[in-house]
Amino acid sequence: MLFMVRIYFLKWIIITFAFTKFMNMLHFDSDYMEGAHPTVMQRLVETNLEQTVGYGEDEYTRRAADLIREACGCPDALVRFLVGGTQANATIIDGLLHQYEGIMAAETAHINNLEAGAVESSGHKILIVPNHQGKVAAYDVERYLTEFYDNENHQHMVSPGALYLSFPTEWGTLYSLGELEALSRVCHKYNIPLYMDGARLGYGLAASKDVTLKDIARLCDVFYIGGTKVGAMFGEAVVTAHPELLPRFFTFVKQHGAMLAKGRLLGVQFSTLFTDNLYLEISQNAVNQALRLKKAMIKKGFSPYVDSPTNQQFFCLPKSEIERIGKFASFEIWAPCGPQQSVVRFVTSWNTSDQMIDEFISKL
Repeated sequence: MLFMVRIYFLKWIIITFAFTKFMNMLHFDSDYMEGAHPTVMQRLVETNLEQTVGYGEDEYTRRAADLIREACGCPDALVRFLVGGTQANATIIDGLLHQYEGIMAAETAHINNLEAGAVESSGHKILIVPNHQGKVAAYDVERYLTEFYDNENHQHMVSPGALYLSFPTEWGTLYSLGELEALSRVCHKYNIPLYMDGARLGYGLAASKDVTLKDIARLCDVFYIGGTKVGAMFGEAVVTAHPELLPRFFTFVKQHGAMLAKGRLLGVQFSTLFTDNLYLEISQNAVNQALRLKKAMIKKGFSPYVDSPTNQQFFCLPKSEIERIGKFASFEIWAPCGPQQSVVRFVTSWNTSDQMIDEFISKL
């Protein structure tokens, strides 16, 4: 009995030590480690005991949709709230494509690498086009489409039915307005929809020099505004100025398990985020803090792996530095870049404070 007590006590010490170490770390693993922005949380608490109808038919969700339409400059847009990013991608892509179609995307695309085959599970192949630091180029997309239709056997092949982008990309890079306009022209030329994954859309908009939310609404046939990574507890807002591309979308969302019965929880969050410019304001904080971290790393002698202007920063570090920095900060090992080096990713969020970056710099 005494032996068992000692074992349990030792386990308690180990768990407590591990928890304390975790809590004392500076976390740059991802941008969804926190819960919700305090203003969002406050509104959730304030409305918690209200009784409303479900499935997004409540006044809060209608208000959120109207605010998003106004911000996008699309008064007649379809706005639908889904529970998460993977569900949004899988549901939208399945809705856009015919059974015999696939979606074009960069090899580095999130849907190709980090969503456990969610798109493929609905029967749609991901068709790889070349990437340039995470981005796809209009000339590569047009070449793919031209060569596909020039192939006499194309009826035996998976047809390219849409183009997938993310803003920012998986490497933190951004499309310029000119690049988005060129991609939109190619898609319209071949009559395929342009779809944008906006899981980190707020951070992309905050960092961009020339792309606005209205530009995205104008150039992309369907996109979503990420909430999970940008101040919401959970949820994404799907927007399209072309509702005919997603017929019976309400039913389709439910069929894919992407609908929240207590839909007002999404409506409350997005109506709060899109009041008084809160969404972009908190996104700007993440970008500002990321650039401070980037500057400190460069001053220390580390070169960025890609020149990202967003809340994701990438560096190629030797293993010794990864181990040293890893003693006071957590981050992700992203890719190999040599026998003794790896690309690491630091991610800031809407909640990253001046104090966190100051402490990181002092320990660096």
